[in-house]
Amino acid sequence: MHKSGSASSLGPGGLDLTQAFFKPIQQTAPPSPTKRHTKVSVIGVGNVGMAIAQTILTQDLVDELALVDVNADKLRGEMLDLQHAAAFLPRTKIHASVDYAITAGSDLCIVTAGARQIAGESRLNLLQRNVSLFSRIVPPLAKYSPDSILLIVSNPVDILTYVAWKLSGFPSNRVLGSGTNLDSSRFRFLIADHLDVNAQDVQAYIVGEHGDSSVALWSSISVGGVPVLSFLEKQQIAYEKETLENIHKAVIDSAYEVISLKGYTSWAIGYSAASLARSILRNQRRIHPVSVLAKGFYGIEGGDVFLSLPAQLGRGGILGVTNVHLTDEEAQRLRDSAKTILEVQNQLGL
Repeated sequence: MHKSGSASSLGPGGLDLTQAFFKPIQQTAPPSPTKRHTKVSVIGVGNVGMAIAQTILTQDLVDELALVDVNADKLRGEMLDLQHAAAFLPRTKIHASVDYAITAGSDLCIVTAGARQIAGESRLNLLQRNVSLFSRIVPPLAKYSPDSILLIVSNPVDILTYVAWKLSGFPSNRVLGSGTNLDSSRFRFLIADHLDVNAQDVQAYIVGEHGDSSVALWSSISVGGVPVLSFLEKQQIAYEKETLENIHKAVIDSAYEVISLKGYTSWAIGYSAASLARSILRNQRRIHPVSVLAKGFYGIEGGDVFLSLPAQLGRGGILGVTNVHLTDEEAQRLRDSAKTILEVQNQLGL
């Protein structure tokens, strides 16, 4: 069917490629009405939350920024510190409160708050404490900004994105997690470093869990539009699978290395979350590997599970999931990653 004025129509018959490239997601809702005033709320003013806030401000993405945290003194200090930089930043109204009413009317709510692991504490107990914390964060956000999009950054991000979805009652297209967007950036950097090219010329995705069971999609990697593995095969250039696995392992270990050196990660996740915010708020329709409701995609069944898939983002949140070709091995690893998340998730009894 021909769609006038659409760049997705090709050929004399006006073939529409949109439906071929993207699978629609279920339980969607239309984007909130367009308005000129853009507001973002950041929940949690720790290292990650402030890196995100600072990056969003310097990129001129919002007219109003609201900060929320339980620590009133730190919250006010961070607000004043940002306000004092007004002469060097685009004009933005910055305010903060321990009261979630300050988030009212947000277009995007970014949650970075999370309980810290106590020495000797099990992952499940930490997760249960985070679920309890989210039960005090998400419902007020949904109450004061019923048309907003929720972006979850807190870890474990996939399970907590599922928790946020359940607690908010929002349609699935308006709840997403930062997922493997940063992992994929690290992946692109390492490949670019090996080939001595700019990382922006590398197209490569890490999908699945934001964690040890993530999946590197080697079969679809391209540099400057050239599919890497098929090029090597055609040129009869030998490569070892172990080398590829070592690059993927370096991606998984990179966050641990940063944490061991400086105590936490902040700047990279700040830029990563800001890139997601830009795609959503500016309706960029860019493709990012983010944590989405994955049931029904790539053979993932067995329950509602959030994990990262390449998804198109815009003003309505998640607009669709990209039909990336996966090898049988990649598809199986992705399904195994989903099972890993579900096994932990089912222990929560939600």
